[in-house]
Amino acid sequence: MLAWAPLVPALPLAAYVLHLIFGRRAGERTALFGIVALALSTLLSLAILVQVAHGAAIDRSVPWLRIGGLQVRMGFAVGPLEAVMLAMVSFISCFIEVYSMGYMHGDRRYNRFFSNVTLFVAAMLTAVIANNLLLFFAAWEVMGLCSYLLIGHWFEDPANCRAATKAFMVTRIGDVGLLLGIWWAFSLTHTFSFAALPGALGAMHLPAATLDAIALLIFLGAVGKSAQVPLQIWLPDAMAGPTPISALIHAATMVAAGVFLVARTYGIFLLAPAALHWVGIVGGISAFIPATIACVQTDIKKVLAYSTISQLGYMMLAMGVGAFEAGIFHLLTHAFFKALLFLAAGSVIHAAGTQNMHEMGGLWRKLRTTGATFVVGTLALAAIPPFSGFWSKDAILRAAWASPDRALYWLGTIAAGLTAYYMTRAVVLTFFGRPRDAHVQEHAHESPAVMLVPLVVLSVPAALLGWVVDRPLRQLLTPHAPAAAAAGVYGFLPLLLSLAGVAVGLALYLGPLARREALLRSPLVRPVYGLCKRLWFFDDLGAVVMYAVGLGPSYVIGAFDRYVVDGVVNGIGWLAMAFGRLWRKLSTGNVQAYMLTMVVALAIGLVALQAMGG
Repeated sequence: MLAWAPLVPALPLAAYVLHLIFGRRAGERTALFGIVALALSTLLSLAILVQVAHGAAIDRSVPWLRIGGLQVRMGFAVGPLEAVMLAMVSFISCFIEVYSMGYMHGDRRYNRFFSNVTLFVAAMLTAVIANNLLLFFAAWEVMGLCSYLLIGHWFEDPANCRAATKAFMVTRIGDVGLLLGIWWAFSLTHTFSFAALPGALGAMHLPAATLDAIALLIFLGAVGKSAQVPLQIWLPDAMAGPTPISALIHAATMVAAGVFLVARTYGIFLLAPAALHWVGIVGGISAFIPATIACVQTDIKKVLAYSTISQLGYMMLAMGVGAFEAGIFHLLTHAFFKALLFLAAGSVIHAAGTQNMHEMGGLWRKLRTTGATFVVGTLALAAIPPFSGFWSKDAILRAAWASPDRALYWLGTIAAGLTAYYMTRAVVLTFFGRPRDAHVQEHAHESPAVMLVPLVVLSVPAALLGWVVDRPLRQLLTPHAPAAAAAGVYGFLPLLLSLAGVAVGLALYLGPLARREALLRSPLVRPVYGLCKRLWFFDDLGAVVMYAVGLGPSYVIGAFDRYVVDGVVNGIGWLAMAFGRLWRKLSTGNVQAYMLTMVVALAIGLVALQAMGG
């Protein structure tokens, strides 16, 4: 069965081709191409996962390019990590496509949306099974293109175009780093193979600085794709795209690809302890700062966007402290509950016609199914047991406590309390309390079944997955994984802070408005609130950097082009015109004038020869 693994990405790719050929004629039935393809990919992925769980693995490649004595091979590989990712990506993507049938109904570019989605998923699945960095990078770049097209799907609004361009440009910064790291490693080892690279680099006894530089360049690609600090500024703006795309980007593709890249090249990072330490530091900071920003957002999708950055930070933190299996475990659980939360948020937006939580309130009475599934996702994200997020986040923080850098444990623990607080705030503002907008309340209605069924299905793994697969999954990823670190009372502190975050959220947002206003006026909270509202000035700094790095040099280059390049070209033209005007005056048609000119020229030539000693 593992030999058929290339069919998993090939099926959605075939659906993409069918979209191009038959999309216009099929109308809204075009969605069935992708749904059927992804359903088959899911079944095949689950069969592969079962075989891998029983010890099967495969790594096949064929000669692809020969340059002199150098041969580059291309192929695919499936082991425990790849099998888990294939099953997760195909399963979630399939239900996102089903949901999209209802959400995108009536959209004028319905076929274009679904064709881009199938290509997006095909690229992610290709990246998962690629056994070399060259094929991986090609799929990585296709994902970047698809994200640009889907974020800017409603390009009539200039804000959506800006968001798509911002995402494309910021992630390119990371991609340049990744490309440099790939070619540096290749120039040393003459291989792109994931399996061969760590051994080849280790056998060369390279200086630690070289190994650290290669690893950090690869990590820069992951920082861009997974929206880690300081390249996180693109992801909240990416909410401009349709909500199903937000779910796809945040749960199953794009941002998950960055964490997967670190996991897939983990052997290189193990050769570079300093670089691995920086992975943990960036992860810890990215877990904490976006969690503080999420506490003050009013857009329901942006709350979830900053939450995604924070949770990806946990995964990077886990990689940085050596808890590989815990990081992948959280990648898996997060994919399910974050897809659930985004799709539930989309159901709310579909019903209420607004993304502003301050215009909602009291929607529970009209959106029972949506509300219940959103609460399930919230409890999973807030790491409340027995919901899935508790098990994976607990594994990460226990590993952080056991690591030499316990500051990462404290960053993650505080972020856990903030996560519970801002998600409780989102639930209360959206579903409970008094309606704050009569028009929204009057027109709110539950979503159609085609949107509700995926919510119900995804809520099951969001609730139970962590409890069911905790030990089996971690043993599959690391057969000889050490037992979870004993942290004493500190092992329970993240849970206590999560419960405290829920309690504070309920107390503040179920209580009177005056209580919150009084809190915001306090001298301790007010500056912190302002800092979070300004997004810790990262967007301002990003604008300055983009101006300095992008627009500033463009003006210099423009001036050089205008005054130097154009000046030289125009100057040559002016000289030619001036010579032409002079020659025209000499061309009089008078023979005596021509004879005089020849005599004068001969005299000047003789004088010049005499002067040169000739």
